[in-house]
Formats: sequence, C-alpha cells, structure tokens
Amino acid sequence: MRMKKIGVLGAGTWGTALARLLCENGHDVTIWSALPEELKNMSTTRRHPNLPGMELPALLHYTADISEICSGRDLLVFAVPSVFVRSTAKKAAPHLPNGQMIVDVAKGIEEKTFLTMSGVIEQELAAVPGHEACTVVALSGPTHAEEVARDLPTAIVAACADEAAAQTVQKLFNNPNFRVYTNPDRLGVELGGAVKNVIALAVGMALGLGYGDNAKAALITRGNAELARLGVAMGCQAATFAGLSGMGDLIVTCTSMHSRNLHAGMLLGRGMDVEEAKKEVGQVVEGINALPAARKLARQYKVEMPIVEAVGRILDGKLTAKAAVAALMGRDLKRE
Repeated sequence: MRMKKIGVLGAGTWGTALARLLCENGHDVTIWSALPEELKNMSTTRRHPNLPGMELPALLHYTADISEICSGRDLLVFAVPSVFVRSTAKKAAPHLPNGQMIVDVAKGIEEKTFLTMSGVIEQELAAVPGHEACTVVALSGPTHAEEVARDLPTAIVAACADEAAAQTVQKLFNNPNFRVYTNPDRLGVELGGAVKNVIALAVGMALGLGYGDNAKAALITRGNAELARLGVAMGCQAATFAGLSGMGDLIVTCTSMHSRNLHAGMLLGRGMDVEEAKKEVGQVVEGINALPAARKLARQYKVEMPIVEAVGRILDGKLTAKAAVAALMGRDLKRE
C-alpha cells in the first residue's frame, strides 16, 4: 500500500503507540495535542513519559493546530480519552472535508446520550453541513499501548458496517506484530471495549480484598455474560462478545499489570475512595467514566447486570466491596 497521510488526535499512550506503528508501517504521520508543551517534550526527547523504552520515529510530526491536523489527511485517528471525544470532534468538524475516513480508538459510552465514541463523532460531524460521506471505523481489542510500543504480538478488530472501509483500516494498521481483523458489528465491538473496563474494576476490587483466581475467573466469565446480554438486547451480534473485542479485551484488562482499571479496582478494594484511587493511578480510568451509562443502559433495556450494578453501588458509597461480593454470591440460584 502506498504511503498515506495520517493524523492522530491525542498524544496519550495509545495515540502515541499507534502513531509510531503507522509511521513504522511507512506512512506520513502527524500527532496533534491540545497541550503544546507535551508535544515539545516528545519531539525533543523522542520519548513518551508513560511508554518507557519506546523511541519515537524521527519522521513523526507534531502539531497543536487543529486545522492543520484535519487538513489533507487520508485517515484521521481519534485517540483522545473518551471524556474529550465530543469536544475534540466539535473542534475538528469545521475543518474536515466531506468523505473523511476516521478511526476511533477511544473506548467508552457517553452518559447523557448513551452513544459509543464513534456515535459521538458522527453526531458532531452531522451538526456541520457537508459531512454526509464521512465514515467512522472503530478499532478495538485486547491491546495495551505498552506492549504495542514494544512490537509485541497483538490482535485487534476494525469494525464498521462498511466492509470496504474496515478493510482499508485493516491494511493500514496491519503488520507482522499487529494483526487486524474486521467485523461489521461496530456497536458490539465498542460496547465490549467500554463495559469491560467496569468489569475490570470489579476484578481489581476482588484482588484488593485478597480473593484469588477463582473469584477472578468467575467475575470475568459472568461479566462477559452481562456484556453479551446487554449487547444482544441492543441489536448486536452475540458472537462479537466471544471475540477479540469482547472476551479478548475483557481478559487482558482484568489480568494485566498494565491495566489502569484493574489497578484502580485493587486500590478501591483496599479501602481507597474513588478520587484517591484515580490520583494514585495517574492516568484516565475509563471504567469509572463508562459506569453511569452502562448502568442506565441496563435499566433501559431491562437487562440484568448485577456485577456492573454492584460496582456502581460501591462507587456511590452505598456498599462496601466485601459486602458486594457477599451479595453477588448470595443471589438466587439459577442455570448458567
């Protein structure tokens, strides 16, 4: 594939790891950040403070100008935290040409609208006339930035109802260490990427309480059952939740030392309050952001999600982590 001009919105660990990957794949890549000092540090040191050992390519470009990052790009990657996706899309929309292909790698559900991040981007594009032909592909799966930055083997899913668009993204990102599959079920793929962070909080809490692998396995598998029930009720394909963006992402987020959500859950299980845990983790804990929308979706679609609800009650201060585990274990008996 010939060299493409690609813009990456967001200079966090995931955006930077993907910018490096795309650059190494032979593309002309520019990273945008709203923080000029962050870009200056990265361009000067060719390092990212949260990705030790990774050297940034000399050919990687940097800009704090939103109009520059949105102009003349074959592909635009949204890699800002979920809470900033709407504001970033709003800033970008007036500068984007009709027909722009966009990849969203942020994982989350917006509380007020119940939209996934791709849906949020599409809504902001629709608010500015002349974006009818824009396409948004979700790229999601069991992918820690720390490992992608070290070229460790990784698999991920490019999801879009437009199969040709998904295949284009597949070819741009795929390399010998980064295998990309396609899936037409974008909503299912994005739900998996958002709700798994809530389940990881629950697993972390159990570990923080000193519980073992049995409890971890139970929470992962029953958590995936909750995710699949919600997804099917919302019109997603059940098979999606057995794949990379469902069970795959859930496993890595609930077991990895790199997982911010697992770490935050462990701190909560040991007795820290939410704000203390977030401060200690030092980076965005997406599970806390996704939790309110996940709870509301469960109620709207009348889907039973006891683990998600238990995490919500713990974070609301209505239940201790230990009492929540006892309540889950004491629920009425039923078939699997």
